[in-house]
Amino acid sequence: MGETIIPARNIGNHINTVTREILQPGMVLLTNYISLPEQVNIISRCRELGLGPGGFHQPGYQDGAKLRLQTMCLGKRWDPETKYEEHALGNVPKTLGIPDEFVLLVKKALTDAQLLIKKNEKLRDVEEMLPGMSPDVCIVNFYTTNGKLGLHQDRDESKDSLRKGLPVVSFSVGDSAEFLYGDERDISKAESILLKSGDVLIFGGKSRHIYHGVTSINPNTAPRALLKETNLRPGRLNLTFRQF
Repeated sequence: MGETIIPARNIGNHINTVTREILQPGMVLLTNYISLPEQVNIISRCRELGLGPGGFHQPGYQDGAKLRLQTMCLGKRWDPETKYEEHALGNVPKTLGIPDEFVLLVKKALTDAQLLIKKNEKLRDVEEMLPGMSPDVCIVNFYTTNGKLGLHQDRDESKDSLRKGLPVVSFSVGDSAEFLYGDERDISKAESILLKSGDVLIFGGKSRHIYHGVTSINPNTAPRALLKETNLRPGRLNLTFRQF
């Protein structure tokens, strides 16, 4: 719908150009938005939290089926069976908190997305298209190079949050991913975009209930500078923030 190029950031020895694009009402893609130092910090903090109690685990269903990814919950607990009901993650008594720097980056991304919408759509109240939110839930997923996630809706949050269309904010770090989205649970009718390391995808308002999923991870696409700094294993780290 609309695309804007904003000042580039110096990252290491090269320039990283940030672009902002409205994909559809309430859905914005911020490309190259998360700087290399910020990505390094995200990996470091997730590694620190994920290796401790309540960290990464493979979620599944009572019938034994497992999702093809590793996950960690920050702020509130979630899994595909019990959703946000209180439940034990092993012997862990409480949920891990969301690091403050993650929350600040989410709010900054939302503000920039709203400014883009206001500029392109000439709206008096940008909240009608993309509401703001204060994240109290972060689901961290790590996809290996053969990881994927079928088309689904994020609809486990509170009725009030869903009614208001409070957005989901997604950070991508590591290898690129083929991301599908659409109004129906039909792969043949879905749009496809490539989410690269440093990208932020936001969907709220009328786009809050889109079906979306990850069809594949593209190996060896993570920035070399990021791998050198973090020794991140092959795959994609994805953080999705929302307000319950």
